[in-house]
Amino acid sequence: MINLADRKNSIIIFVVLCCSLLLFKAAHLQMLDIKYKEKAKKAALYKNVLYPSRGMILDRNEKLMVTNAPLYDINVIYRNVDPNMDTLAFCKLLGIDKQTFITNLNKDWKNPLYHKSVPFTFLSKIRPEDFAKFHEHLHKFPGFYPVLKSIRSYPHHNAAHVLGYLGEVNWDIINRSGGEYSPGDYIGISGLEKGMEKQLKGKKGISYVLKDNLGRQVGLFDNGRLDSMAVSGFDMMAGIDLELQQYGEELMRNKRGAIVAIEPSTGEILAMVSAPSYDPNSIALDKNRSVAFDSLLSDTINRPFLDRSLIANYPPGSIFKPVFSLIAMQKGIVQPTTSFYCDGAYEISATKAQKCHAHPPISNISNAIQYSCNSYYYHLMRLFVNQYGFKKPGMGLDTLVSYLKEFGLGHKLGVENPAEIAGFIPDSKYYDKLYKREINGWKATYMLSIGIGQGELQVSTLQMANLAAVIANRGYYYAPHLIKKYLNTTEPINEKFRVKNRVRIDQRYFDPVIDGMQLAVEAGTARAAVLPGITVCGKTGTSQNRGKDHSVFFGFAPRNNPKIAIAVYVEHGGWGGETATPIAGLMIEKYIRREISPEKKQWEDRILEKVLIPSIADNSYED
Repeated sequence: MINLADRKNSIIIFVVLCCSLLLFKAAHLQMLDIKYKEKAKKAALYKNVLYPSRGMILDRNEKLMVTNAPLYDINVIYRNVDPNMDTLAFCKLLGIDKQTFITNLNKDWKNPLYHKSVPFTFLSKIRPEDFAKFHEHLHKFPGFYPVLKSIRSYPHHNAAHVLGYLGEVNWDIINRSGGEYSPGDYIGISGLEKGMEKQLKGKKGISYVLKDNLGRQVGLFDNGRLDSMAVSGFDMMAGIDLELQQYGEELMRNKRGAIVAIEPSTGEILAMVSAPSYDPNSIALDKNRSVAFDSLLSDTINRPFLDRSLIANYPPGSIFKPVFSLIAMQKGIVQPTTSFYCDGAYEISATKAQKCHAHPPISNISNAIQYSCNSYYYHLMRLFVNQYGFKKPGMGLDTLVSYLKEFGLGHKLGVENPAEIAGFIPDSKYYDKLYKREINGWKATYMLSIGIGQGELQVSTLQMANLAAVIANRGYYYAPHLIKKYLNTTEPINEKFRVKNRVRIDQRYFDPVIDGMQLAVEAGTARAAVLPGITVCGKTGTSQNRGKDHSVFFGFAPRNNPKIAIAVYVEHGGWGGETATPIAGLMIEKYIRREISPEKKQWEDRILEKVLIPSIADNSYED
């Protein structure tokens, strides 16, 4: 049996031997090994953060939309600054005054965010040409060292809302990032820069270097074994067709509104125009950014930062009618051959009627779409809401809402921009609350305007374009998305963009609706979109407004194997065929043919000359 006292002595001897070896090694390194002693004398260890290149963005035809340009920050470690340095020469090289030097160098050292031995940003956003002059004299200013970063550069002046912009992180972002972001870092603030931040930003690297007391690098620490390389962000190909995007922005000059064009077979967004817009280069991360930024923010009339393609809520107007027709036929409320009499008005009650514009007799649902008969859809809405009985309008309305949500209304479609709005579809709960004081509750007649796309119904232009894609595809859509694929990785785009979203509409009901949309372009309210040799199917909308009405159009082309689905919304553009329809026709032809035919040139000139922005003097609208 082992003696406990012997075991205890053995353990003590083992511990003593280990401690002796450690002490001997420490003494050897500190007192006998000249190499480490000399390095310790002449060098200090610095941890350099290596910033990755942010991912580039190209259009679908490989035209560069976003790239990177070098930019320098100057960081400082306060404790290493020479108090006798030539401050005036330092300031002259960087183009700053002495007060800026003092303010940037001296921090509130009681604040835990700062420490005299921890580097912080002294000066940021220094252009390479300015830094080059300073770098020659860097050795004169110990404690200061450069950090190479990059800013976004835009070879073209378009797609500002699509691409978005960067901004400096705040402390809330830093504290929630788990160490991913540090003071002075940049992050996506809007657009793709924000929506794809995780993929675009890349991963920082670390380099541990030894520097002498003049700030000169004398070697790598531990031969660089602890270093890590920066990893660039994903380069991406967008579905955007830059030429089409540029053309859309040109057509929307001096107007307010949006254009969204989608490739129906993939859900890739071909163009997403918001007007008014701005040059993305004007708010790049440099010294002049604040002036341009403030100027754009101060334009409270046109609000150029507002992305009207995604964020603005609009009533769709009569472009809602084709979708409503599909749902009503599916539920058996009407058949493709159903006709309703229209004498220029629809009588809601003995004392109240809703007007309709003049048109030929309506013999079927295709005619109703072709001529955009309001009376037809007031009647249809009343029948639909009352399908379960006069006293149960809520059940009928909620049935309609359930179908509309399948078409992508009332919720976000999931495009790579977190600013996207869901829109609004009123349901029975909404009207129960709105008319809670009504003794007998609300009736179908209270909300017939929903049937013509008015009332409380609110959608985005992206959702309108997606509705056109659903009809073009005869019953399904891929969630609209901006990124087509990644270029420097095998990782696929998000799975949700590769899944077919089907609606509960039988195939046989699409032809009557598409017939009506084709007739609307060829011999109805949307003739300004007709194109020689291309079968365009579309629908106009006039969104009622207290001032001049808003002009709306959605459609697709060609009828068979459609290549483009589009929605155009022009604020205060008048009736649907006046402004939105010719813009859509020009966009369709530009995409399919890559040029505008002589027959459409007069429309192009007319639209380019059209001014619909508000007058600052009297807040009126010019046409």
